[in-house]
Amino acid sequence: MGPFTRVGCMRRFDGMWRAVADVGRDRRGGYARDAWSAADLELREWFRQEAGLRDLAVREDRNGNLWAWWGDPGSRPGVVTGSHLDSVRQGGAFDGPLGVVSAFAAIDALRERGVRPGRPLGVACFTDEEGARFGVPCVGSRLLTGVLDPARACGLTDDEGDTLADVLRAAGRSPQALGRDEETLRHVGVFVELHVEQGKGLVDEDAAVGVASAIRPHGRWRFDFRGRADHAGTTLLADRDDPMLPFARTVLLAREAAERHGVVATVGKVRVEPGSANAIPARVSAWLDARGPEESAVRALVAELTGAAGAEVECESWTPVVDFDAALRDRLAGALGGVPVLPTGAGHDAGVLASAGVPSAMVFVRNPTGISHSPEEYAEPGDCHAGVAALARVLEELCD
Repeated sequence: MGPFTRVGCMRRFDGMWRAVADVGRDRRGGYARDAWSAADLELREWFRQEAGLRDLAVREDRNGNLWAWWGDPGSRPGVVTGSHLDSVRQGGAFDGPLGVVSAFAAIDALRERGVRPGRPLGVACFTDEEGARFGVPCVGSRLLTGVLDPARACGLTDDEGDTLADVLRAAGRSPQALGRDEETLRHVGVFVELHVEQGKGLVDEDAAVGVASAIRPHGRWRFDFRGRADHAGTTLLADRDDPMLPFARTVLLAREAAERHGVVATVGKVRVEPGSANAIPARVSAWLDARGPEESAVRALVAELTGAAGAEVECESWTPVVDFDAALRDRLAGALGGVPVLPTGAGHDAGVLASAGVPSAMVFVRNPTGISHSPEEYAEPGDCHAGVAALARVLEELCD
C-alpha cells in the first residue's frame, strides 16, 4: 500500500476528521446525530462542501441520500464508496463518518497519483442508517431499494411524536417522493463501504484492515406490555396490574434464551407511560435487538419470548444473512495483499444494497478495543490512514 500513503491526502483526511469531530457532540463525549436533526443537516452541508472542493457533482436522490460523482454516472454504472453520517445516541465518532471521510481522502489519493478512473466514481452518504430517531435502521438505503414501504416510512414517529413525513417537510423535502429509485440504482455498478470494525476480529488477526465476508441475520422487535395506571402509594400490591413486571421477566428470559440458542439479545430502549415515579405504569414498550449466526436460532429466540411475554409484539425490521459477493470479496482481499476476511454482526447499508442485487463489499478498519455504539469507540490514526490507502487501492482496481 506504499504508493497510496501520501502525506498530502493523509493531512486532508486529518483536517476533514477534525472538521466533523465536534458536530453533534454532547458534554458527555458521545454524539447525537439523529437523522434530519440540526447536527445531521450540518454534516450534510459539510458533505456538499467537500464534494465541491473536489469538483464532484452532488445529487440528492428522492429518499434524501447524497451522491457526489467524479464522472457522469449516466454514461455507465459507476463504482461507489461511502457510508453514513448519522449516529446512535451517545454513539462514537467513527461509526459511519470514517467511511465518508475516507472516501473523499481516497479520491485525493487517486488524484495525487494521477489516476483517471475508467468508470464513474461516486461517494455516497446514506440517510438514517442507525434508525436512532424513527426506530428502523437503514431507512435511506431500504427506501432506495424498495425494501421499506414509503407509506410505512412516512408514518414512523420519533420520541416527540413527529412523523418522518412531518420532519421531511420541515427540512424542505417531499414525503411523496419517497420510494424505490430506479434511476439512482442504475448508476451504482458496485458499492464498497469502509467502516470501523465493530468487534475485535482484526485485533486478533493483528491486521489494520480486513474485508467482510457476511452480515449475520438480525432484527428488531417492539414488545408492548399493557397494564393499568394507578397511584404508587395507595394501590395495594394485590390490586395492581403493573406491566413492568412481565417486562422485567422478559428481559431476564431474553438473556437466558440467548445463551441457550447461541445468539445475542439486547433490550436497549424502553418507553414507560406515563413515566412518573409515583405512578404505576399503564404501558411499557421495549425494543428487542436479536442477532446470531443462524436465522433459525434468532427466530427461535423471538418465538420463545413472544410466547412467554404476554405482550403485543411487532417486528420493526428484519435482515436475513447477507453473504457478500464472493468474487468481489476475494478480488478486494487479493488487491489488499491477502488481508483477513471476517463476518460481522452489525448491519450496514452495504448489506441492504447487496440483498437488492447490487454487487457490494466492505472494508473494515481495526478497532483496538472492539467497543462500538459508545463514546469509547476508536481507531488509531495510523490504522485510519491504512484504511484510506486500502480503499484507494480497491477503488483503482474496480475502476480500471
